[in-house]
Amino acid sequence: MNANKRRRIFERLAAAIPEPTTELRYGTPFELLIAVVLSAQATDKSVNKATAKLFPVANTPEAILALREEGLREYIKTIGLFNSKAKNIIRLCELLIERHRGEVPRDRDALEALPGVGRKTANVILNTAFGQPAIAVDTHIFRVANRTGLAPGKTVLAVEKALEKHTPREFRQDAHHLLILHGRYTCIARKPKCSQCPIADLCEYPDKTAAPG
Repeated sequence: MNANKRRRIFERLAAAIPEPTTELRYGTPFELLIAVVLSAQATDKSVNKATAKLFPVANTPEAILALREEGLREYIKTIGLFNSKAKNIIRLCELLIERHRGEVPRDRDALEALPGVGRKTANVILNTAFGQPAIAVDTHIFRVANRTGLAPGKTVLAVEKALEKHTPREFRQDAHHLLILHGRYTCIARKPKCSQCPIADLCEYPDKTAAPG
């Protein structure tokens, strides 16, 4: 895929998705960090439902530590893997206080040193909370990048590096959310909605679905 086609793809996606942002609800970088940790193998909807009850009670490292692990579990028990997530979040809060005065760090290495925070989560925080043009590759973005030919790669890291290399500079900040929302609602896994897709004529997927009916 050439640079001109990539630019046209991002232009179309930006026109179709005028407000590309996370669907997780948060008010501070710390709330976003907790929400993203909770979202692993869970839907944003389920996370938002849990944090709507958790954050009014505890939305700082100190407040969550005061709940203790068993108290935190009560708020997040409707989310998958809640036991391990509760343990990670408690330790994460301890480290934020010990190492960062309770503040979410703006550094990738410092973020990835926190329990429950991998490269993808760190990229989400850097991009969404701190406005850095990081691209977090989840299953949706991995699928869209490979299926369309936009940034093919055999691994998540390979796709991330390809997107960093080939995404036009003016779209770097929003690329993560443009691609994830496109993958979540249009370029879905089992039967992509090719007849409704704003980039169908630019996409290099050989098995496009036909219009219904």
